[in-house]
Amino acid sequence: GFYTLITIFILVTLHMIGFAKSQIMVSNRFSLFMESIYATINTMVREQIGSRNEVYLPFIYALFTFILAINLVGNIPYTFTVATSAVVSLGMSVIIWLGVTLLSIDRHRLHFLSYFVPAGTPLILVPVLVLIELISYIARAVSLGVRLFANLVSGHCLILILGGFLYSGLTSGAIIFIATLVPMTLFLMIVGLE
Repeated sequence: GFYTLITIFILVTLHMIGFAKSQIMVSNRFSLFMESIYATINTMVREQIGSRNEVYLPFIYALFTFILAINLVGNIPYTFTVATSAVVSLGMSVIIWLGVTLLSIDRHRLHFLSYFVPAGTPLILVPVLVLIELISYIARAVSLGVRLFANLVSGHCLILILGGFLYSGLTSGAIIFIATLVPMTLFLMIVGLE
């Protein structure tokens, strides 16, 4: 929706500014910040999937910065965190899962099916294990989206519950108000982490 478009606009604008600034000989803080994000993700991609699979780096970088940006936009008061919508989180995870599956089938052809049979499996157990492995492979599409969605929603619920307790403590009287100041400080730190 609207917040997704705002986030994409912000991301594209920031990257265009970062690219324009990188053409200057002397880098400023902003271009160094953008380059450090790229270098960090590049290092993680090389460690996880190897240098020969670096062709996937632009997609992983775009996905990382998009999820980071939609979560940061959600920290602005009175805005909506896009990833707290189950449809968005599940939609992203299913599309990514489907893309990875199709890419694997394209690259490995029939060898892709061998991933569903663990090595050294007795022939009699193959049908059962193929079914179990297939179910677990398909479940990844849902589990990735549910994890993103559930973590964000649970964090927001925790903040709402703690905020309600603190509000009742702050409005109960002078002594309880003073006693609530320490938990209020901890609460503000938790909100900063959210």
